[in-house]
Amino acid sequence: MIRLSTPSFSVMASVAALTLAAGLGACATLPADPATPVAKAPMTFANDVHSYARPEIARVTNVALDLTADFAAKTLSGTSTLDIQGQAGATEVVLDTRDLDIAAVTDAGGHALKFELDAPDPFLGQALTVHFGPLSASETRQIVIRYSTRPTAAALQWLSPSQTAGGQKPYLFSQGQAILTRTWAPTQDSPGIRQTWSARIVAPSDLRVVMSAEHLNERGEPAGAGMSAWRFRMDHRVPPYLIAIGIGDIAFQAIDERTGVFTEPSRLAAAAHELEPTAPMVDAAEALYGPYRWGRYDLLVLPPSFPFGGMENPRLTFATPTIIAGDQSLVSLVAHELAHSWSGNLVTNATWADFWLNEGTTTYFENRIMESIYGRDRALQEQALGWDSLQAELAALPPGDTKLHIDLTGRDPDDGMTDIAYEKGAAFLRTIEQTVGRERFDAWLRGYFDRHAFQPMTDVG
Repeated sequence: MIRLSTPSFSVMASVAALTLAAGLGACATLPADPATPVAKAPMTFANDVHSYARPEIARVTNVALDLTADFAAKTLSGTSTLDIQGQAGATEVVLDTRDLDIAAVTDAGGHALKFELDAPDPFLGQALTVHFGPLSASETRQIVIRYSTRPTAAALQWLSPSQTAGGQKPYLFSQGQAILTRTWAPTQDSPGIRQTWSARIVAPSDLRVVMSAEHLNERGEPAGAGMSAWRFRMDHRVPPYLIAIGIGDIAFQAIDERTGVFTEPSRLAAAAHELEPTAPMVDAAEALYGPYRWGRYDLLVLPPSFPFGGMENPRLTFATPTIIAGDQSLVSLVAHELAHSWSGNLVTNATWADFWLNEGTTTYFENRIMESIYGRDRALQEQALGWDSLQAELAALPPGDTKLHIDLTGRDPDDGMTDIAYEKGAAFLRTIEQTVGRERFDAWLRGYFDRHAFQPMTDVG
């Protein structure tokens, strides 16, 4: 998610910091890239206190959604087909859900499977345990969950026409971070359990569906009764919080061959002009830390009631309409969300206690993009604004929450989404850069993204 600035930090790093720079973080698990066949589930995973999943026994490797949007009922309903891999002999998989109405669970052949839902927790929701026959070591088993979301699903925001810029049609968008994807898609909702996914979404024919994945049809396919179906696919493994959807009166305009803008038609021209710097920002990011690995980089500028700054959903950043200032003065938001395509989406915090690995690295990277495009003075200005924000945060937080790595046991992971993760994390990385030199630090950070691409990461060496 977005923070608009980065702090300055002038204290020289210690030898310990240099040691960390040489080997920051530890792989929590080493799943192969989707192009590589997977023989079995990884044996070790970080302990995620915000998930019921037991991935060391059985884990989700792919999610296939087939859902229909009902704007009158404010629900998504249909099926989620999950690919499961695990230990030889495993007879159950534990999933994360919250406020879902589960109608049935079957195997791929339609045979009913036994399942149970545990008592709900206010933050974590309910564990859904599905039982099946013993897995073999190299087997991929499919289960099919038929379910419906509720109008109160925390990840889904159903907007009335009056809450949109056009004022004529309804709108839906999702926000999965940190642990809200479980409110609209049953899966193992942990950032350390990366999954490929696909979706078929049926919506009213006068609306367009977009998602954080490759769009397989540019126009909706007839689905009967005034409805159209839209299909999507994500072949890279991603953490579940990055599965995102938008449905509404949405138009598109290209910026260049790999970037563009989705938004409501009345705002399209202004948004496309405002976001013209996106294309050179992608070039600058690649020059710094290696190739952009997600294909397209588009932005969805949401209706005025969108309550966030931005969200780094792969291939499709969700952005606040307040970025459309008329003078391109707020495009640091784009730099931030774009940087997440490396730090956060490519290499992801394995648990929410490691959130600073996502946001501190991204805030540092954002500032380097801004320096590349707009010069050193603009970058220093952004740093100073961020530093001031950090001081205010430090004064307001209890001492235990001013650490980069926070114990969030029994707490909402959103409690850790403060400027400590963003600004103090970036300050720490800048300290290392100042100590070892920019050239050496850039070489290390580029290698970090290459070595750990499509993997979760902890900050424990």
